[in-house]
Amino acid sequence: MLGGIGGRLRTAAVALMLTFGVTAGAAGCGLLGGSEPEPAAEGAPPRLTVSIMPTTDLAPFHLAVQNGYFDAEGVRVESVPAPSGQASLAKLIGGEVDIAYSSYTPFFVAQSQGAADLKFVADASSAAPNTTMIVALPGSGVRSVADLAGKRIAVTATNTISDTLVKAVMREAGVDFSGVQWISVPFPETAPALARGDVDAAFLTEPFITLAARSVGAAPIVDTATGPTAELPTAGYAALAGFADENRDAIAAFQRAMAKATDEAADRAKVEPLLVANSGIDAETASATALLTFRSALDARELQRVPDLLLEFGVLRERVDASAMISPTA
Repeated sequence: MLGGIGGRLRTAAVALMLTFGVTAGAAGCGLLGGSEPEPAAEGAPPRLTVSIMPTTDLAPFHLAVQNGYFDAEGVRVESVPAPSGQASLAKLIGGEVDIAYSSYTPFFVAQSQGAADLKFVADASSAAPNTTMIVALPGSGVRSVADLAGKRIAVTATNTISDTLVKAVMREAGVDFSGVQWISVPFPETAPALARGDVDAAFLTEPFITLAARSVGAAPIVDTATGPTAELPTAGYAALAGFADENRDAIAAFQRAMAKATDEAADRAKVEPLLVANSGIDAETASATALLTFRSALDARELQRVPDLLLEFGVLRERVDASAMISPTA
């Protein structure tokens, strides 16, 4: 970790984690075999630790590691696995990592609750067509958005971007969502839940859309990345504000490497092998999976759409200024 500040951050983390409601187990480093890195030797290149997840939009990050773009910028980057966005954020707040990758919702919720003072250092992705969808099985009685009223819908959790996007498309279609039963189901367990009839429909992202179609025949009902939510920013990288301010050179190096890798990730032939290696899917699924739009540059106006949407549907209680959370770009 840079500047030897991990211990200081960790000392302050307990109160922050209690405020945010993150469990010690989620913050622990052993869930997926992660371990706390050793301090950098004196004179060694600055080192950044980054918490990551097995998601498809981390392909540019893996490309930057694979091709040595971080090393070329003079910064050593090490990754620490996290099982969820909230756990990734917990690692950041707890001082285990310097930068956390996550969907944007946990970042904005933490900022709005005063659980952390965060700066976004890079964008990761925005919703592209067919990458975030509501699906259902033939015979479930759900064939259109209108059929979702009063149904049991699987989402990762309530008050997240999952149920927010479902509500957004239902409202856009003039469908009342007040009677929906929201069932919390992790993405990997959603296809079996559909097959058992535990839920009538489900919100999924790629590659789980493709996996559910192949394993249980789940069919798309509606693309949630349409209308007001088209190209909505979906995930990014954040650091604690104090760390970002005190380590601007290292953050700038991270940004330059990510920008180069993101441009290169436009070539799908370079991305698919990384999905197989890092996202836990086979080559056939990787070739069929719709990809989010990879991004690295942060656009304040686009990013503001996320907290505004969360505020609109009650996930946030007050407006968050996204532009104030953006770290200067290299």
